[in-house]
Amino acid sequence: MRGYGPSFGIGFVAGMRSMSACAALTWAASLGRTRDDFIPGGPGARALSTVTAVAEMVGDKMSFAPDRRIPPSFAFRLAVGALGGWALASRRASPEYGALAGVAGSVAGTLLGRHARGGDSRTAAGRSRGLAEDAVAASLAVLVVMAAEPRRRSRPI
Repeated sequence: MRGYGPSFGIGFVAGMRSMSACAALTWAASLGRTRDDFIPGGPGARALSTVTAVAEMVGDKMSFAPDRRIPPSFAFRLAVGALGGWALASRRASPEYGALAGVAGSVAGTLLGRHARGGDSRTAAGRSRGLAEDAVAASLAVLVVMAAEPRRRSRPI
C-alpha cells in the first residue's frame, strides 16, 4: 500500500469538499507533484480553482445547499477522487490502484464528513461544524500536496 497515501488523502478531501480537492490538484501540478502534465498548474488555473473552492465553502453553509450524497454530487466526488488518486500515486505505485485509492477516499470522506457534520446547516451549531469541516479539508489538502512525491526532472545531457 506504499505510495497510495496521497491518493487516498486527495479522495478524502474530495469527499468533504470537491472543489478544494480540485484546487489542491492544480497547486500540486504547479509544484511538480503530479504524475503527469494533464492537470493544469498555471496561475489562472490555480486562481480559478481556489476561488471556486472558497465559493463552495461559502455555498455549503446556505440552507439550499444540496446533500453531498445525492447521485450527481456523489458521482462528481468519486470522479475527482479517482483523477486525483491517479495523479498523486507515487512513481513506484500503480496509477490505476491510485485511482481506486482515490475513490475509496472519496467514499470515506463523503460519508464520514456528512456524519460528522450532521444534517442541519441552518443552525449556528451546524454552521460551526461546517466551518470546522472547511478547516479540516483545507488543512488535509495542504498536507496531501506536500506529501505527494515530486516528479523526476530530466537532466540535460
